[in-house]
Amino acid sequence: MQSNVMLMTEGSIYKKIIKFAFPIFWGNLFQQLYNTVDSLIVGNFLGKEALAAISSTGSLIFLLVGLVGGIFSGAGVVISRYFGAGDIKEVQRAIHTTICFGLIAGLTLTVLGSVFAPEILKLMGTPESVFPNAVLYVRIYFGGILTIVMYNTASGIFQAVGDSKRPLYFLIISSITNVVLDLLFVVVFNMGIGGAAIATVIAQAVSAFLAFRHLICTKDVYKVSLKKVALHIDMLKQILKMGIPSGIQNSVIALANIVVQSNINSFDAVAVAGCGAYSKIEGFVFIPITSFAMSMTIFIGQNLGAGRYERAKKGTYFGIAVSTLLAETIGIIFFIIAPKLIALFNGDPEVIQYGTLQARTIALFFFLLAFSHCMAGILRGAGKSIIPMMVMLACWCVIRVIYVTIATHFIHDIQVIFWAYPLTWSLSSIIFLIYYLKSNWMYTFKKTTPEEVVEA
Repeated sequence: MQSNVMLMTEGSIYKKIIKFAFPIFWGNLFQQLYNTVDSLIVGNFLGKEALAAISSTGSLIFLLVGLVGGIFSGAGVVISRYFGAGDIKEVQRAIHTTICFGLIAGLTLTVLGSVFAPEILKLMGTPESVFPNAVLYVRIYFGGILTIVMYNTASGIFQAVGDSKRPLYFLIISSITNVVLDLLFVVVFNMGIGGAAIATVIAQAVSAFLAFRHLICTKDVYKVSLKKVALHIDMLKQILKMGIPSGIQNSVIALANIVVQSNINSFDAVAVAGCGAYSKIEGFVFIPITSFAMSMTIFIGQNLGAGRYERAKKGTYFGIAVSTLLAETIGIIFFIIAPKLIALFNGDPEVIQYGTLQARTIALFFFLLAFSHCMAGILRGAGKSIIPMMVMLACWCVIRVIYVTIATHFIHDIQVIFWAYPLTWSLSSIIFLIYYLKSNWMYTFKKTTPEEVVEA
């Protein structure tokens, strides 16, 4: 077996998780640079109205992309489980089914995003002053969404077999491309907000091309043959069974955030810009959280596929502890220096005030966000993707929407909206903790009882 894949069923648990999570961390960092560089350049060279236009599209983009992204996480669970069990034939079938599904999903998103985005932005109450630019940005973004979907497809394949380094290399190249093109299109050629969107699409196309070139040329276990790309129905059913709950989870969270964003939009463009700047910085907070959540999904999937139950349990303790500590440390730092960070996006005092208020309402509760995401990743790796879907549907969608709707009816204060996040993170964390302690979550793939397990 080639050295660029990682079998996580043997060796030091801590070293394997960190070794796998570290490239994901850096990869997510460069991924976040896409949106952040757009916002920094747009906010400083095109003004707060243009920044608000980009900010108002974030929840909509995640709503449409989140469903497909969740399904790909299901594909990662299936691939990692077969890889952990040493069944290379099924690994290959899962990979080629995932690629075929990615092509179909990417083309579907292109149509849905281009056609329905303007209507959804209207329903969100996007301010009229930023609406034309928001529509332009979304339509260009979804015009090139196939490249983004296919890169994420390839990245998921690499990570499922323990190769988290390749996606990092490709993202570094595409991130540099994005920065150069942003400056060229927006600053030099004066292409406006459309130039920022085009730069992002081109940069993602570069990463997708590099990823698939390697998948096709490699001799490793994840080698792709274009002739084998097909929808194997039995394998697709497994992928959808694991992935649809995660996709629904992503989409309903995004739907709830659209409701929250709509309430933020009811203030003014300055509030939208300030909260948008905050959201870009918060994206960096998600980096250690999503890195460990993803690594736990793959770690748990491989180990349960191989029947290594005690090893899986020990890994969960480490993943939860590290992700929550990292998130809270970042939250404390963010709380302290929030005004300076918000000012990087736009120097308007009101923009800084709104962004800082949101940061100082939410930042100290980031450990709860990390715990919930890490638990969701663990349960997805164990094949119990319905559980995090139901918890987050209830807490992060239904309860969040009810709270915001009722609270803003009586108190028209933007800080009331901000409190929706720590309150619902607290609820989901409590539920996840109870489920983790009371259930036999590890034994999804096992036909015998827990008492019959003999650690390999």
